[in-house]
Amino acid sequence: MPTGGSKQVRAARKRKKRMASVAHDLTDVQWAALVTAWGGCAYCGSAGASPQKDCVQAISRGGRYTLANVVPACASCNASKCNAEVTGWLRRKKLDERSFLVRHYEISTELTTRFAGGDVLQEPDGLLESG
Repeated sequence: MPTGGSKQVRAARKRKKRMASVAHDLTDVQWAALVTAWGGCAYCGSAGASPQKDCVQAISRGGRYTLANVVPACASCNASKCNAEVTGWLRRKKLDERSFLVRHYEISTELTTRFAGGDVLQEPDGLLESG
């Protein structure tokens, strides 16, 4: 069990503080739309296990959990990317940087327009009108 001063505990405290210091506005409905739109890991395309939320611009670098900044990632890509700058990380991993950036732009634009356009969204407890 980690002690109060271990690196893991200090890192967890720092992350909790960073998370609390910024506003996050990604809803469950928006996350579900992102997962559907990408159809797997945004980085490698893997459609395996449950996707994880990954911030394109890491929270430690000023990012937030928002519709335009979050993509679904497999556990491997999410852990590997950590808080690295996305384009440099994609190049190091020899993943298709251009395809990711174009697709990210297209999906972000389409979903931002959809959710800003007053669509009727299905929430678990019933209908909710947005906008």
